Amino acid sequence: MEKERHVLVVFPHPDDEAFGVSGTIASHINMGTPVTYACLTLGQMGRNMGNPPFANRETLPEIRRQELKEAARVLGIADLRMLGFRDKTIEFEDEDKLTDLMSSLISELNPSLVISFYPGYSVHPDHEATGAAVVRAVGKMPEAERPKLQLVAFSRNCTEELGQPDIVNDISALADVKLEAIKAHRSQTELMVAEMAEKLKANDQATIAWLNLERFWTYKF
Repeated sequence: MEKERHVLVVFPHPDDEAFGVSGTIASHINMGTPVTYACLTLGQMGRNMGNPPFANRETLPEIRRQELKEAARVLGIADLRMLGFRDKTIEFEDEDKLTDLMSSLISELNPSLVISFYPGYSVHPDHEATGAAVVRAVGKMPEAERPKLQLVAFSRNCTEELGQPDIVNDISALADVKLEAIKAHRSQTELMVAEMAEKLKANDQATIAWLNLERFWTYKF
């Protein structure tokens, strides 16, 4: 993993950063690279309320706000931006508005690397709209000035259509940090964490690979 000037991470939901890229984020921070995480929503429409339930539809937004702050603390993210959009509405936002927002973040921070979702291959409409806005913003820039794009894809057809990942980061040395970041999003992950612990105890290779390897595709304009 190269040392970057600044890394900008853009996802729509609290916990998006934990599942797919938290080891990569922690690695960059450990190398002394500033990381900004721009999270568009508070995941207000999340389906889970804890296991056993401790949240409800009214209290969930503030609970998820605090969980996001805790995950950022675990990873060492000093610059956390909560952008104030509503969960499950990003696909309905004005595309130019979203693109301009991404452009303003890039202009302010001058990142050498931007991490987000790969549009068309990230399943959830909020994921798709967020990744598409990031790609549009970078695509508007002069080619020589563009930051690198490393994008997360996990749809069933992603390897069939995109090929194998361009970048695979082995973050096994920080797997414990990744697990703590996942656990920080307690309202959404308690059941998953318990199931994952059983699979790890059983030496399930797919779970071990998911935990230790973070995969990214670059974007070809």
